[in-house]
Amino acid sequence: MTDRHPVCVIGAGAWGTALAWATAQNKAPVRLWALEPEVAESINSSHENKTFLPGVELPTNLTATCDMAQAVEGCRVILFVAPTQFMRATLARLADVIPADSALVSANKGIENKTLALPHQIVAEMMPESISNRFCCLSGPSFAKELVKMLPTAATIASRHEAALHDAQEALSTPFFRLYAHEDVVGVELGGALKNVIAIAAGLSDGLGFGHNTRAAIITRGLAEIGRLGVAMGAEPKTFSGLSGVGDLVLTCAGDLSRNRTVGLRLGQGEKLSDITHGWKAVAEGIATASSAYHLADRHRVDMPIVNQVYKTLYEHKDPRLAVTDLMGRELRPEF
Repeated sequence: MTDRHPVCVIGAGAWGTALAWATAQNKAPVRLWALEPEVAESINSSHENKTFLPGVELPTNLTATCDMAQAVEGCRVILFVAPTQFMRATLARLADVIPADSALVSANKGIENKTLALPHQIVAEMMPESISNRFCCLSGPSFAKELVKMLPTAATIASRHEAALHDAQEALSTPFFRLYAHEDVVGVELGGALKNVIAIAAGLSDGLGFGHNTRAAIITRGLAEIGRLGVAMGAEPKTFSGLSGVGDLVLTCAGDLSRNRTVGLRLGQGEKLSDITHGWKAVAEGIATASSAYHLADRHRVDMPIVNQVYKTLYEHKDPRLAVTDLMGRELRPEF
C-alpha cells in the first residue's frame, strides 16, 4: 500500500464502519461521514460505533464527522455506503464538495424503487460528469462482523475507468480483504442487489422448515433469474459466476448473519413484516429491492418466478406456503 491520501467512507452503518475499519489498517487517514451526530461522537470519543457496530475497537487514524466537506477534503477515493433508497439525498450534499479527481465507489446493494435506477445511473444524474465517469462499484460475499475479525474476504470492484479502478483497488485492498478488478458495472450492481431478494426466499424456506434440498434449489434457480435479468440489461453472463454473483448469493442465502435471510426466516415462522422491521436500525435492502426487481422484470419481460413470489409475500401478504406451492406447480420446462 503506497497511497497515503485520506480515504472517505460515507455512511456509518455496520458495513460502512467495517469498510472504514478495514481501510484504516493500511495506515492512511480514514474519515467516516455519519448522518447521526451521536454516532460521530461515539466514534471520536470512544473509538467505537456503539449504535451500528458495537464491540469493535476502531483505530485512531479513523475519525468521524457529520460535515460532508470536511469528510471528503483531499480524498482520492470515496466509498459510498448509504442505503440505495436514500442515495439521492446524500449525493445532493456531496455534489458541491467532492474533489474533481476522486473515485466514487458505491458499496451499497440496491435498486431505487421510484425510478428502478441502479447506483451508477443515480450517480450519473446527480454528480458532475468528471465524477460519474470515474464511478466504481464494490460487491461480493462479505459480512461486516467477519471483515472486522480479519477473516480472509474477497470481493469484486468494477469500473469502466481504468485509473479510478486502479486507485480504488489499491486504496481499499488489505492483506485480509482482496479485491478483484472487473469492468461490468451493471452485472456487479445487479448481483449485489438481487441476491438479497433471493436470500429472503431462502429464509422463507428455512422458516417453513424445508431442508437443504430446497435451499440449494432456491440458490441455483435464483442465480438463473439474476442472470436472465442481467443479460437483458446489458450485463456480461460471466459476471454472475463470480464473487459478486454466485459468491454473494451463497453467503447471503446460507449465512446466519444475513439480515435479508433473517427477514425471510421470521416471515416463514409466521411473523409480520412490520413486526420484524420495527425498531431495526440496520436496513435489509432486499425488502425494497424486491419491489424494484419485480417491476424491472416486468419492464424487460424477464421471467423471475422466485422474485415474483417474494414480492407477493412482502407486498401482497401472500401466504409463504402458497408461494412455494405455486413455484413448484408451474408448468414443467427444460432447465436451460
